Amino acid sequence: MLHPYCRMALHQRDQTVTPQLSLKQEIQELRGCAGCLTSEFNLTDVLFFCRKAMENVVDDDVTKRFSPQKLDSWNLLTRNNHNFCHISLRLKVVWVLGLLLRYGVLLPLRVTLAITGICLFLVLSTLVGVLPNTRLRSCLSDKVHLMGCHICVRSLSAIITYHNRQNKPQNDGICVANHTTPIDGIILANDRCYSLVGQLHGGLLGMIQRAMVTSSPHIWFERAEVKDRHLVAKRLIDHVADKTKHPVLIFPEGTCINNTSVMMFRKSSFELGCTIYPVAIKYDPRFGDAFWNSSKFGLVRYLLRTMSSWAIVCSVWYLPPMNRKEGEDAVQFANRVKSVIAAKGGFVDLKWDGGLKRARVKEAFKEEQQELYSRLVVGVSQGADNAASDSAKES
Repeated sequence: MLHPYCRMALHQRDQTVTPQLSLKQEIQELRGCAGCLTSEFNLTDVLFFCRKAMENVVDDDVTKRFSPQKLDSWNLLTRNNHNFCHISLRLKVVWVLGLLLRYGVLLPLRVTLAITGICLFLVLSTLVGVLPNTRLRSCLSDKVHLMGCHICVRSLSAIITYHNRQNKPQNDGICVANHTTPIDGIILANDRCYSLVGQLHGGLLGMIQRAMVTSSPHIWFERAEVKDRHLVAKRLIDHVADKTKHPVLIFPEGTCINNTSVMMFRKSSFELGCTIYPVAIKYDPRFGDAFWNSSKFGLVRYLLRTMSSWAIVCSVWYLPPMNRKEGEDAVQFANRVKSVIAAKGGFVDLKWDGGLKRARVKEAFKEEQQELYSRLVVGVSQGADNAASDSAKES
């Protein structure tokens, strides 16, 4: 959990009025009058910061976005609440029957289907990659990718509803979406082919990545290249400029959020000057929680938990394409796209960085609050001295 003072600093940065004005008004209210800011320091000012810290401890809008979404009713999964199965004998019998069905029937079938799909995809992608770079190869590659995604979606018992397909991303831009789970990419690629961007891994995931790139133009980076922003931007621009290639799929939050909110979008995807195709993905947690808490579960364990759920039910909204307005910087453009996705998916629109999931709050946030308070007190003191000096001159 974030330190209360850090959360208070983040909360103050989100105020609709200027931070210094808000701070001044609240301290004036605490002191009891509008003209009480006459001394350099008042001991009651400490109560303001204590109150703010307690408010943010009670209602923390940051860290609760990195934990599973709470349900209004129990869905017979003890991972959501392990106490409900002990309420009554009848309910416990139903839960045991559901447990046998999920782990004894559904899970083995789903795992078998997933392994079959991955093996077929690896073999067919490798064979297609041997063909000459012609239109036939591109067509076959699309068929193989769609087939692989269809099988993976079936292995998750996913029920997907796609809305507004007339706004489906085209080959002249970048598709951006909110990020809840690693299967977001499969959910979208089940409807059309995309070019993925990411770091090249080892093991089974690396094998899949290499098989994908042999038959389709995905963008994979070595570990040393990921931090080279200019190289990443250049490869993205070159890819988007080629109208024969699929649209790039990017999740600009950079981490998984628990299906209740959308957090800060990284500006790098919005600096390229190309068309952005926003997509909102909303999961129904009543049948299974799709959120990946990467700090608690590894990828394999997460997939097993997902396959042992009842189903993965979600809705996907394709939103109208958006372009950067004149005089609008990349950050403003990213926030505008994020707001559209949040409104359509029914998410809470937050300005905080999803990197707070693992990283500590920057010291600059705390220092900003200290600077605001010191500027307020010093400014009042200097103003009082100047007023006294002016009155002395007049007399």
